[in-house]
Amino acid sequence: MPLNPDVAELLDKLATTNAPPLSAGTPEAARAGYDAAPKPVGDAMAEVADRTIPRSSAVGEIPIRVYRPTPGNDALPVVMFFHGGGWVLSSVEGHDSLARRLAARGQCLVVSVDYRLAPEHPFPAPHDDCWEATQWVAKNAGQIGADPTKMAVAGDSAGGNLAAGIALRARDEALPLIFQLLIYPCIDTDFTRPSMIENGEDYFLERTDMEWFWNQYVPADHWENPYAVPMRATDVSGLPPALIQVAGYDPLRDEGAEWGNRLIAAGVDVVVTNYEGQIHGFASRWDQIPSAVHSHDEAGKALRAALGT
Repeated sequence: MPLNPDVAELLDKLATTNAPPLSAGTPEAARAGYDAAPKPVGDAMAEVADRTIPRSSAVGEIPIRVYRPTPGNDALPVVMFFHGGGWVLSSVEGHDSLARRLAARGQCLVVSVDYRLAPEHPFPAPHDDCWEATQWVAKNAGQIGADPTKMAVAGDSAGGNLAAGIALRARDEALPLIFQLLIYPCIDTDFTRPSMIENGEDYFLERTDMEWFWNQYVPADHWENPYAVPMRATDVSGLPPALIQVAGYDPLRDEGAEWGNRLIAAGVDVVVTNYEGQIHGFASRWDQIPSAVHSHDEAGKALRAALGT
């Protein structure tokens, strides 16, 4: 299938900037470029609250942002959301619009976690922040108006990696989750799959970028740790049902689809949707790629069905 016309137009515009690959610069330069890029306007919320929660495994606290889509005091199902950005870029602010969209479409509380970033804080720090935030919400749901019996995880790109890792850890440590939404997730460190070769250049996210991101995030002694690299998990049974969205022109397409197939083979209820004409990051760019709203509709429908909203 050819590129979606919206995507082709965006790629043409990006090509005129002659911007170097992310891997050619520093994390600081990559962050500055990401933060300066335009973001879509997010959905209106009844309440958005910033707060911090205790961090037990390290010094300091974990910032979170809580989104309530509708007014009232009822306990709502809750989605723990972990933002993308290669574990190096973005923040709760950088992914504010996507978090709002998930809350609005899913009719649920969304808790966006401002985890520590690599390379200053490599694995396991980002994973641990997301895990401790998930544990805190499960134990203190009443403080934010959440229903701890209806918890899900979600994330895009590197956030999808974190969500998949948290789903594995939640299973291992008996914290009940009822759903996972993985949006073009980073699942493996294998850079030889067909989509990594076919889509490794000229489609926004490049193969060299992914190699750079992984090297920033995961120290060599953790490359076999399934919480860092989910594809290393030897047992994927008992995980919560999932919706996995991949993009046809994304280097990560095949690993996301393969992860879904592994879960299906282990008896997990999984839907894998390939948005064939899209590129990595399309779900966060609906101001430039209007066709991205189809993925939002699918995600919202899946969340409502899973969470009972």
